Amino acid sequence: MSLSEIQSRIAKAESAAGRPSGATKLIAVSKRQADDVVETVLKESHRLFGENQVQEAAGKWPTFRETYPDAKVHLLGPLQTNKARQAIGLFDAIHSLDRPKLAKTLARLAQEEGSCPDLFIQVNTGEEEQKSGVLLADVDDFATECRALDLPVVGLMCIPPAHEEPSLHFALLAKLASRNGLAGLSMGMSGDYERAVALGATHVRVGSAIFGARDY
Repeated sequence: MSLSEIQSRIAKAESAAGRPSGATKLIAVSKRQADDVVETVLKESHRLFGENQVQEAAGKWPTFRETYPDAKVHLLGPLQTNKARQAIGLFDAIHSLDRPKLAKTLARLAQEEGSCPDLFIQVNTGEEEQKSGVLLADVDDFATECRALDLPVVGLMCIPPAHEEPSLHFALLAKLASRNGLAGLSMGMSGDYERAVALGATHVRVGSAIFGARDY
């Protein structure tokens, strides 16, 4: 599927839901994609990308930004506290804030560095043991804790369970965000981004539908 077709589908989903045009940002998930494949999308004037690992992003985005200085990169995968300083310098947003230790580390580093990427709290809406994310019962308290640390939390993120209807999780995430006064909703991937747009997603994370299968 072409980048322009996905952009068109997002626009149609926004219109059908009565949302303003451009309300949803498309994150092209470039993890584990060859540099020439990523550059093809950059040459199509797309400028928002997502990576899952600090090390992989550090290996390609500083070079890309020499040619495309307006490119934005978001961290979508888990962040280890020992990689937090590097992440602050690399990413424009981090979608995987998921525990108090990481929040405190980012707050300390933000004071030292004088800046911090936008942050999304990752919520484990399916309460799956194998997944990262704040549990439902803890979201409100964690959001309050992050605010007390002066962290720039802009929204919530979720990855619904693979075998459940994602719309239920998207609606739940939207409710939690609204309750905490957060406008950002990072939700929806290649197979369900149109449903996410309909339920208020501000960021959808699409990889394989843009780039094709990854080389693992």
